[in-house]
Amino acid sequence: MKPTMAYVCMLLLFVLLAGADAAIAAPDLDGDAIMDRVDANQFLASARMEAEMIIRDGRRERVTEMISYVRSDGETTEALVEFVNPRDRGTKYLLLDNELWMYFPDAEDLVRISGHMLREGMMGSDFSYQDALESEKLTQLYHFEREEDEELEERTVYVVKATAREGQDVAYYQRRFWVDAERFVILREEMYARDGRLLKEMVTHTVDEVEPDRWLPVELTMTDKLREGSETVYRIKEVQLDYDIPDGKISLDAMQ
Repeated sequence: MKPTMAYVCMLLLFVLLAGADAAIAAPDLDGDAIMDRVDANQFLASARMEAEMIIRDGRRERVTEMISYVRSDGETTEALVEFVNPRDRGTKYLLLDNELWMYFPDAEDLVRISGHMLREGMMGSDFSYQDALESEKLTQLYHFEREEDEELEERTVYVVKATAREGQDVAYYQRRFWVDAERFVILREEMYARDGRLLKEMVTHTVDEVEPDRWLPVELTMTDKLREGSETVYRIKEVQLDYDIPDGKISLDAMQ
């Protein structure tokens, strides 16, 4: 699973002492090998998550709460997000591979999100619908180049530049990742347009060991650089891996 819905689908979406010798232990890793490790670490065959988004826009702040179910075979991903806070209760998002659907309970309306709508912020947040649609592994979407290693928050990090593969429909033409050299978790990410403009920045605040030697980001902030004073905090409060999702739970029939 990517950090967008991760990483959207959608989000989809831990502290040891800095492993100063982690980079030394694997000095020959190139950009592709590093991001392969990230993909393997973040891949979720099935999971249930309870999370919240804190959406800040200027002086305004609102909190949404959600329960998410995700299932993937490594090639296709299915996910359901149900909002449970009073204001948004009953609103649902459904990801079926490369299709995204939304259900509005007040209007009892089910709509497919496509075209220019994909660039809009989901529930007014800094995460776009297009972020949620990128359910493929990062290594399927981008070419990678390892840059000079850095220190970030007293941890050694690999810095990897990603450029979109030809023919891939991606939300961001170029990205730069700061990857924890010991835990292979993305601690920071910058997303760029084709013309080089910085569009968004994501920063991971908290990482948890959800299984032995397996780490996932559980609190992060996404900032839309084109929206002044805007940021969204995404916080996972509970995650259950290898969750037995009931038959029919992630489906169009279950949306209404």
